[in-house]
Amino acid sequence: MADAASHMLLGSGITILSQPFMYVKVLIQVGYEPLPPTIGRNIFGRQVCQLPGLFCYAQHIASIDGKRGLFTGLTPRLCSGILGTVVHGKVLQHYQDSEKPEELGPGNVQKDVSSSFDRVIKETTREMMARSAATLVTHPFQVIALRSMVQFIGRETKYCGLCDSIVTIYREEGILGFFAGLIPRLLGDIISLWLCNSLAYLVNTYALDSGVSTMSEMKSYSQAVTGFFASMLTYPFVLVSNLMAVNNCGLAGGSPPYSPVYTSWVDCWCVLQKEGNMSRGNSLFFRKVPFGKTYCCDLRMLI
Repeated sequence: MADAASHMLLGSGITILSQPFMYVKVLIQVGYEPLPPTIGRNIFGRQVCQLPGLFCYAQHIASIDGKRGLFTGLTPRLCSGILGTVVHGKVLQHYQDSEKPEELGPGNVQKDVSSSFDRVIKETTREMMARSAATLVTHPFQVIALRSMVQFIGRETKYCGLCDSIVTIYREEGILGFFAGLIPRLLGDIISLWLCNSLAYLVNTYALDSGVSTMSEMKSYSQAVTGFFASMLTYPFVLVSNLMAVNNCGLAGGSPPYSPVYTSWVDCWCVLQKEGNMSRGNSLFFRKVPFGKTYCCDLRMLI
């Protein structure tokens, strides 16, 4: 119980601190560029035409809605984080409880019939089920959070309160409206989890010497590196999920000219891939203007 409470507090703190970062990221993902490109320098010192980074973008939002406006969408994100932590823990606890009778069998001898890779598969499967259950339960809050943030583009007030947003989505789109963008989000989570754990197993088993005194520390580093690598590869699923969550929902940010109306998440994926925008919003600091791309802005079009 204490561990669950500490995880909730830590998760809530991270969510609050990261909300301005997430707010800017979501607006960039939908293609909203309110500020013109500027001349800057890349990591090699060369002059390039680049779009404003995180801090300039956040300053623009604060200049319109105040610093408090940077935390738009925080309430549904907090609800999502707390509920997700509870569901994730309950599912894992269920698997642990179901194993106890087997461990306390005749002779009280635990059979070691599985290889290390079998254990990785077993643990990853359990984690996948726990994450999927948490994602399924919390996705409605994700949809509300995204739409409340995207309202900044058209200055709407359609998704302001949590209860009002639930009523609005149910009235206009029914139950399915709460799960817009769910499939790519689930696929991204599952692929990222299996990729991360598989790569970590290969690195820890074949690349690291078991005789090293700091082996446990090295394995934790390898887990972090492979996790980062997996999240980079599966970022397009996150982008597509967020775009589908706000697509054609009655907001300016989810409708032309900011965003085309997609028939499905596969259609969204194909359009982004064709335009070369699969990594849009992945970087918030060195944002080079894509050649030949057009951005929708306030009272102007950037080419």
